[in-house]
Amino acid sequence: MHETRDLSALFPQQSPAPSPDTALALLDHERVLDVSGVDATRFLQGQLTCDVAALATGGSILGARCNPKGRMQSSFRLLKLSDERYLLAMDAPLLEPQQADLAKYAVFFKVQLNDCTEQWVRLGLWGPQAADALAAVDLGQNADEAGAGLTVALSHDVMELWVPADRAREIINALTDKAQPVALNAWQLRLIRLGIGQVRSQTRESFIPQMLNLQQLGGVSFKKGCYTGQEIVARMQYLGKLKRRMYRLTWAGDSLPEPATPIIDSNSGQAVGEVVTAARSDECIELLAVLQNEAAQLATLSVSDISKPALELATLPYEEQMAAEAAGE
Repeated sequence: MHETRDLSALFPQQSPAPSPDTALALLDHERVLDVSGVDATRFLQGQLTCDVAALATGGSILGARCNPKGRMQSSFRLLKLSDERYLLAMDAPLLEPQQADLAKYAVFFKVQLNDCTEQWVRLGLWGPQAADALAAVDLGQNADEAGAGLTVALSHDVMELWVPADRAREIINALTDKAQPVALNAWQLRLIRLGIGQVRSQTRESFIPQMLNLQQLGGVSFKKGCYTGQEIVARMQYLGKLKRRMYRLTWAGDSLPEPATPIIDSNSGQAVGEVVTAARSDECIELLAVLQNEAAQLATLSVSDISKPALELATLPYEEQMAAEAAGE
């Protein structure tokens, strides 16, 4: 077993209550696909929803890979190390089928696709002392120093750290002087509150990008030209009316609902959506779910066949922006 697999022993299975202000999580639920070669940029530009060619070296962006019908096979965070090397972090069970599908197109380009998960350890760091914790470790400031590790900012105090596996234990030990190790659930709660959904194995090819609000997060380009599934995605943006999209909800239930769990209108008994992801907070369960827009305001939404307690609608950080754009249509 690779040495980095032992790092899980440094993190609790359940986070302490109340949750610490500044925390560190091991992001071992995802795997990393390495796309490299002289045609890497051109190849990915024609396969992914995001504008790969516009991304600066050392930069990061969310994105998705769709099938020809515009349904997402995976969503990911893409990191550009150079014009000839990119890393894509996605839900672990999706990497193998996504790599196999991309390989059908890669034969026409000078690129290589490799699972490089064992080379990297990814950490989630957040809270008021996150910057102070980060100052205690020697991470690279640009892609030329990627061998030292890289930082990806998600918001002003939430960041991902991409750390070479051979430096991971040293860096974790330094960070935990100011950041308390917590379970993965706590990181997933951060993403829910940022309104960042993810395609999981249970929801593969269930959503078009706009259903996960990916266009609000910079993960869809409507200007870059053709990519697999682009016609469907663009048609929905310019000609269609999106009837379902992702919302944030809270629930006072007992157990975490799995991705793809139906959301039901308990009055009618009809399914009106499905869970994207869920995590436990100190007070309740929070989740992201794709819902029919006309059902999102109902007071009778329930998780599967559990009619009580009802789900309650919560806000997303980009809710006002989405409402303004909808009003301008």
